[in-house]
Amino acid sequence: MRSIRPLLAATGLVAALALTATACGPSEDNAADKPAADSAGGKDSGSLSDGLADTLKKHGVDPEKWKNGEWKNWDKDKWLREAKDFVNPVIEGLWKPDRMRSAKDPAKTMAAGDLSADQGVTDPEPAPVEAEREKTPYHDYAAPVGKVFFDSPEGAMVCSGTVVKDPENPGRSNLVWTAGHCVHAGSKGGWYRNIVFVPAYNDRGKSAAALENAQPQEIAPYGAYWADWATTSGEWLADGGPTGGEGAPYDYAVLHVKPEKGSKSLEETVGNALPVDFDAPEISKISAMGAWGYPAAPPYNGLIMHKCVDRPGRLSVSPSTPTMYRIGCTMTGGSSGGGWFSEGGDGKLALVSNTSIGPVTSGWLAGPHLGKGAQDVFTAMSKKSGSQ
Repeated sequence: MRSIRPLLAATGLVAALALTATACGPSEDNAADKPAADSAGGKDSGSLSDGLADTLKKHGVDPEKWKNGEWKNWDKDKWLREAKDFVNPVIEGLWKPDRMRSAKDPAKTMAAGDLSADQGVTDPEPAPVEAEREKTPYHDYAAPVGKVFFDSPEGAMVCSGTVVKDPENPGRSNLVWTAGHCVHAGSKGGWYRNIVFVPAYNDRGKSAAALENAQPQEIAPYGAYWADWATTSGEWLADGGPTGGEGAPYDYAVLHVKPEKGSKSLEETVGNALPVDFDAPEISKISAMGAWGYPAAPPYNGLIMHKCVDRPGRLSVSPSTPTMYRIGCTMTGGSSGGGWFSEGGDGKLALVSNTSIGPVTSGWLAGPHLGKGAQDVFTAMSKKSGSQ
């Protein structure tokens, strides 16, 4: 019986997300008419602002060498760790289509070997829910959903993300919600590099073979958006680990992005953004919660957007940390950071969590409950970005 109720509840949820898509699809107008400012406000994407250059120099890194390949050096002394040290200068043309296709999922973050069903408040493990392919073109059904690409010491990696509304910049948001482990390695590492968000990636849901000859607009219909600032929780920075650890309940992040080319805001370009709900009702009162993303670990290949809808349960990783949401879902690594959506009391769809951890067997996913701590992180980013 459990596998039937979520399907019934899912109908309105799926339809609601479809309504968040832009009324008209991507067009040539989305292409740049001039280069965007660089990730920290330089005159063009080939220059670095004084502030960004100073940050790199403080850590013994030559700014121009960084843009010419020094970012590939992951020496522990040059891995920027502190919240204030995030740098992500635009390297135009770095994320070519073939590099996007070959990026791997951060699979180690999807292991859940350190979880115990006997800790805190944990409901029985949910039955697996088979992930469903999203309808194409994605810009008609889930335009705010996209892929997050970044470089790590292990190479090019992928996660998922969602365009969210910015209270300080109504109608012109440049904010993307994702997971903390998609931007920062946690207690044993630092900020990842070359972080880019591509909304509605592979818009037509083409196969790997078909993508080899696809037009750029089919691969990245709205272009690429570079993160010029990122923020995550202090708990993730301090306690996050390869399998989530006690940082998992705080595994969320917000990106402020700018287009690699063009000047329109992300929300204007995509057509909409979702609000974030930091006061979702208790789990027992939520009839359905949906997770969207691009699973990349087998049997998936990271090219196709999928979704799962289920009635959420509770998962505790430690008695001293907040209880997480958990749903049945067969999505794997690569779906990390993808938004979880639910309808509020007003019937409107909102982002209430994001994919954080799941078992190696890929039968379920868990995401953090977004409370005051998450709201503080989000508000700080919104106020910092102001009208940008």
